[in-house]
Amino acid sequence: MMDPLYKPQGVEERWQRTWEEEGLYNAEADDPRPRFAIAHPPPNVTGDLHLGHALQLSLADTIVRTRRMQGYNVLFQPGFDHAGISTQNAVEKHLATEGKTRQDLGREAFEARVWEWLREYGGKIMFQFRRIGASLDYRRERFTMDDAYVRAVNRFFVHLWEKGWIYRANRIVNWCPFHLTSLSDLELEHADVDDALTYARYPLADGDGHVTIATVRPATILADVAVAVHPDDDRYRDLVGRDVIVPWVERRVPIIADERVEIDFGTGALKITPGHDPKDYDIGRDHGLSELTVIGADGRMNEDAGDLAGLTQEEAETRIVAWLRERGQLEKRESYRHSVALCDRCKSRIEPRISLQWWCAMGELKQPALEALRSKRVRYHPESQHRFAITSLEDAPDWNISRQIWWGHQLPLWECPDGHVTVQDTEPDACGECGSRELTRSEDVLDTWFSSALWPFATLGWPDDTPDLRAFYPGDLNTTARDIIRLWENRMIFAGLELMRDVPFSDVVIHSLVHAPSGGRMSKSLGTGMNPIANIEQHGADATRYGLMKMASSQDVTFSEGAIEEGRKLANKLWNASRLLLQAGVTEVDERPASLEERWILARLSQVQRSIEARLAEFDFTHLVAELYHLTFDDFCDWYLEAIKPRIYGGDTDALATAAAALERLLKLLHPAMPHVTEEIWTNLPARQTRLIVAPWPQAGDDAEARALQRVQEAAERFRRSAVVTPLDGEEKRIFDAVVKPERAGGNGDASTEIERLRSEIARAERMLANERFVSKAPDHVVRAERDKLERYRRELDALTN
Repeated sequence: MMDPLYKPQGVEERWQRTWEEEGLYNAEADDPRPRFAIAHPPPNVTGDLHLGHALQLSLADTIVRTRRMQGYNVLFQPGFDHAGISTQNAVEKHLATEGKTRQDLGREAFEARVWEWLREYGGKIMFQFRRIGASLDYRRERFTMDDAYVRAVNRFFVHLWEKGWIYRANRIVNWCPFHLTSLSDLELEHADVDDALTYARYPLADGDGHVTIATVRPATILADVAVAVHPDDDRYRDLVGRDVIVPWVERRVPIIADERVEIDFGTGALKITPGHDPKDYDIGRDHGLSELTVIGADGRMNEDAGDLAGLTQEEAETRIVAWLRERGQLEKRESYRHSVALCDRCKSRIEPRISLQWWCAMGELKQPALEALRSKRVRYHPESQHRFAITSLEDAPDWNISRQIWWGHQLPLWECPDGHVTVQDTEPDACGECGSRELTRSEDVLDTWFSSALWPFATLGWPDDTPDLRAFYPGDLNTTARDIIRLWENRMIFAGLELMRDVPFSDVVIHSLVHAPSGGRMSKSLGTGMNPIANIEQHGADATRYGLMKMASSQDVTFSEGAIEEGRKLANKLWNASRLLLQAGVTEVDERPASLEERWILARLSQVQRSIEARLAEFDFTHLVAELYHLTFDDFCDWYLEAIKPRIYGGDTDALATAAAALERLLKLLHPAMPHVTEEIWTNLPARQTRLIVAPWPQAGDDAEARALQRVQEAAERFRRSAVVTPLDGEEKRIFDAVVKPERAGGNGDASTEIERLRSEIARAERMLANERFVSKAPDHVVRAERDKLERYRRELDALTN
């Protein structure tokens, strides 16, 4: 017997255990049914999941559960990512609470602390997956630092090396002086800061005069190798080709012309420091200039800074400005507010720095992926994100694959005393270039981003030829947010085509970014994530899933608890309606419709089923849950059940059997979105042969009578609005009286006033639709809505006047 009140706590955990223990999430390679596979993008092991992850899982799981009921052999692959630098940052923050740094521990002890962290949060992530109700095959849990996964990463690196696409070169990179590693542009954030703009005079080397340079970084003056001016700048045209003397180091450098110089910034003359500025680096390479560096990896002045070595940049700046002032070469200093790049994890100011890095040439590697995107073999949804995915891949530069962090994938690099590097899976007998047998495992590269590229097939056993790999690759779908398109999705596409000769999935759903109520994106590394468990404990997993899907538009949304509360009310409404039927004595489940409302609800179930199947095909989850809400709350509970209550209470077995059959179909439609409450109700229905999770998806029947209650429902709305009773007879009057109960209103409204209102609305709508400018300029859905309203107003007027 069903409890009087639905309490998700306990029910949801019980069903999660039951489904898993009974093997209902399992996917087997030898299953003959058609297969459907999602290798769920693994969250970082940096802490608890946030609501963005819960949204991502809710969308994917709704599709997965639908496919399972439709008879597919479904693989929903779970796992988590080691997230090298993010996890290192999280562990270092934890160490800071103990008053320690990674340097205090040393590399070996620090790695041990990282593994402790991974074991703790890896388990937490799997717990959270289960609490959200994700029907993943948890037997297959994978981690990007598993031994087999490490071998796959190494094999990919060797493969790219053998293709000639891996190379090592000195390039300017975004350098984090705290983590001591390079960062991509995607790992930066920008902030406005107040600095001083220093105007320094660079004396001309061959006579009187000087060129004044405005710089925000006096400490980098020591690495200047040229002064650049715009070729169209009349102030400096005659100086091009002459030399100036760099302050402090008194180095003689040329004045060059380059169109990238901004005439309107500062004095229009730019100091060129290729070792410490990206634009200067590009200008320097084009003009064949030397590349000096005076700032070390830790952000302090290095040994090439001479007497300033070991100082912070601020300390060096103070000394240099004093030197300029003493020699009359300081023209002025002024306040300057500008944007600077920060590490998005530790907030350290990024240091542009030339560093010897490992790179992957993208020119050839990305071409098959671009073809797959342009031909729509892989489609991002919505279309705007598909266009972005193509553009981001077209513009992709060579891939910096170095990570100078303290733990992670150590790649198969073997170095001889002369600095030659050999790349292969096992230690070579000798250096491939000089023949030296004194080889050591290189510490140069400790981690790469290959983990993301390999996820869809490394989880299935690549590079070995496994049954799982043959059965479940390529997969079908991925769901994610737009900030992962370049970091994961496009990488998986080009890696899959290169190694597996096929795309890893055919569709990628880009869902909304759920912003924290205080504003801004949710991020575990930034500490702005909201743990979904709090919402699940308060409202239930089903309600949380429903509410998040209601927010799943393609736009960014600010989290609102109201949508989750709506999901809770829906679960309670469904529970109470089901309990009413079961208490009335349902003993069989069979469609035997004998009345208008019975034919109507069966037709509505078929109509909505076709609609939500179309919504799923379009990945339109917001409207999908809205239709399910309306079908359950309004159609099934407020109209159908209210209309048949007299027959139910009278013990009409045909009415009870039909109501149970309608409820069975409703539960099947609701289950993918709200699995726990529907499974709990399902087990209370008679003659259950299987769990709802694997019950066959219904066949949509005839929906010809889906509008059969339109006149009655519009009459009800009129009555509630104006207290005017519309003349009805037969079954329509019986249903109206049973649902609306007009006798309780105590009197009839003024029909003439309502008729006049409708005539006014008709006239207004007719004028709008007669306006050619409105019809041609307004969005199609606006025009269509106005036409629908006009038709309705005319029907209502006809009902009252005839």
